[in-house]
Amino acid sequence: MKKRKNIWDRSKTILLVGNPNVGKSTVFNALTGLRQHTGNWPGKTVSNTMGYYKYNNCDYKIYDLPGIYSLFSHSEEEEIARNLICFDEYDLVVVVCDGLSLMRNLNLVLQISEIANNMIVCVNLMDEVKKKNIDIDLEKLEQLLGVRVVATSARNKKGLKELQKVIEEEASKNNQNMIHIRYNDTIERKISIINKKLKNIHGNKKIRWISLNLIRDNTDIAKKLKEKYKLNLKIKKLNIEDNIVEVINNKAEEITNKCVRYNNKNYNRLERKVDKILTNKITGIPIMLILLSIIFYITIVGSNYPSSILSKLLFSLEKSLLDILTLLRLPSCLISLLVYGIYRVLAWVISVMLPPMAIFFPLFTILEDLGYLPRIAFNLDSIFEKCKSCGKQALTMCMGFGCNAVGVMNARIIDSKRERLIAIITNSFIPCNGRFPMLISIITMFLVGFNSPITSVLILLMVILLGIVMTFIVSRVLSNTILKGVPSSFTLELPPYRTPEVGKVIIRSIFDRTIFVLGRAIVVAIPAGLIIWLMANIKINDITLLHHTSCFLDPFASLIGMDGVILLAFILGFPANEIVIPIIIMGYMSNSTLTDMSSLVELKKLFISNGWTFVTAINVMIFTLFHFPCSTTCLSIKKETNSWKWTILSIIIPLFCGITICFLFTSIMRLFFN
Repeated sequence: MKKRKNIWDRSKTILLVGNPNVGKSTVFNALTGLRQHTGNWPGKTVSNTMGYYKYNNCDYKIYDLPGIYSLFSHSEEEEIARNLICFDEYDLVVVVCDGLSLMRNLNLVLQISEIANNMIVCVNLMDEVKKKNIDIDLEKLEQLLGVRVVATSARNKKGLKELQKVIEEEASKNNQNMIHIRYNDTIERKISIINKKLKNIHGNKKIRWISLNLIRDNTDIAKKLKEKYKLNLKIKKLNIEDNIVEVINNKAEEITNKCVRYNNKNYNRLERKVDKILTNKITGIPIMLILLSIIFYITIVGSNYPSSILSKLLFSLEKSLLDILTLLRLPSCLISLLVYGIYRVLAWVISVMLPPMAIFFPLFTILEDLGYLPRIAFNLDSIFEKCKSCGKQALTMCMGFGCNAVGVMNARIIDSKRERLIAIITNSFIPCNGRFPMLISIITMFLVGFNSPITSVLILLMVILLGIVMTFIVSRVLSNTILKGVPSSFTLELPPYRTPEVGKVIIRSIFDRTIFVLGRAIVVAIPAGLIIWLMANIKINDITLLHHTSCFLDPFASLIGMDGVILLAFILGFPANEIVIPIIIMGYMSNSTLTDMSSLVELKKLFISNGWTFVTAINVMIFTLFHFPCSTTCLSIKKETNSWKWTILSIIIPLFCGITICFLFTSIMRLFFN
């Protein structure tokens, strides 16, 4: 039998780099199709994607680097891209640019030209460039940059064959004609001196760029040199970053003026008018709240029917599962544990979590593709700045509406570690879709009645605003205490509005977010089902552990306007907020298995018969909003921070807020009505 040759033995390695929102991932997806793999960069939380494609009997391995604006390492993404280009082996760097914003994109091109031995430029979104009646002289751009330039419209699959052809032609070259940036005489003299100390590093361009970074006090570069080349250099630092940025900006502007002609000076007039409304101090935030309300309404109303169908389907399988396990002659207690404990909890988590996420995430991703999310960050930036936090936290906060775990993971976009931690710790103040069913149920039963979905959404919006306000307050407190610091500056790009690709949006949101989060929830729901069943079935003096524990919690729970069953349900609902109400029902009805009620009218009667009042309902809503994050979110926090310290703090802070607010509200109500 012939031994199969490893596909990478004869491949070329390509790095795909570019600013955010330039269509880089679209280029990557168009080139590689489904031949992709996602993982983490070594030692980092930022994800990478690698794929491959074949062209003219040669295999190309291509890395889709995180979207960045600069190589001056203000964030993990920039650090990863810089280190890969500077210290790793590759054949070619492909820099993807947005043809509508060429001057801004050329800043990154010029920085990479300072370090890469080989590079080509892909000017993407050319279909939109033509619609805006903009002319780009690609031949002139090639001449000025000294590299090959390819025009593409990746969404329409145009120019990709030409891009593959140019990659093939350039991947084996060492381009000596790339543009050379010259700084002032002081910097150039200093570079020459340091260059002589870097003789062991291969590649003159890399030596020059490393020298430049050592002068501007890049400790990470110095550390990398020490690790890789055993060089321990002591360099006198100069404050040169402003000069470097100025030189590169001027060069980018000069090149753009020579290559780009705007035939219609008002090509983005409509977008500017829309932005005046969406980012206006008066209208921006109200429009944001209206859009979020529409998304919540569609999610809440739209998920009811599929959730009911999925629930009936999964619970109808219980009998078949029971029959199979009985045929296997397993002990009856084990069968009950597997079916009524583990399987039933899994069925609840899937049927309640999946439909809302399957609706919310695509809707939210459409806003993202449309270009609206950066406008939300723009509107909230000044408020977060007053909290000594970062405006990008608005984006992570918005993702928390779908799932707090996703919001925590998206905190990677925040450059400052301090501000990233603030965003992570406060993300659970935003109610996720797992808490929406409980909030809506209580609002419907105790506040608005059963035929007012719009009123329910408005009250839900008020609850959400309370969570947002608490996010601002806690962010400010953290900034003044354990996470002291000043708000960092950051580049907030307002990308052009684009028509979302609905098919790709649905696929990306389902696979990248919905299934990922659901998978984590399922993993932690299995042991939860085991514990809940054991507590409901193990008896001491003919009383279940569940009842013993709820009685033990009763005195404390009464102080915050609830009872021991409710508090225990929140504790046992740690794996997934969706199972809190079924556990409450199980506790009140003294059932040995997880229980649901199909009618909210029946549920309200059950709650009232067990002592629920208006005060109880409000306290449960407050505690639903402010309590410890679910286990999936906690696992994400641990992974993102690599520390149990911040994970524990992320549990304690919202829990403290919830207990305090419930206690104050209950005390005030008792003072007035007793």
